[in-house]
Amino acid sequence: MAVQWRKSTHSGGANDQHCVELGRLAPGAGVGVRDSKDPEAGHITLSFAEFANLIEQVKQFPAR
Repeated sequence: MAVQWRKSTHSGGANDQHCVELGRLAPGAGVGVRDSKDPEAGHITLSFAEFANLIEQVKQFPAR
């Protein structure tokens, strides 16, 4: 199964250093998270529960 990577809508232009892509991995394997500027470097794999927890933690950060 080929992973379809999706770039975050919060990622900016060419000078943005914070570019993230997400991809749903094989069924039951969770979510892949990678740097969109260096996709060949690999990704981290999070379970759906870990990913949901990460999103909740990110929401705790104040907006810039």
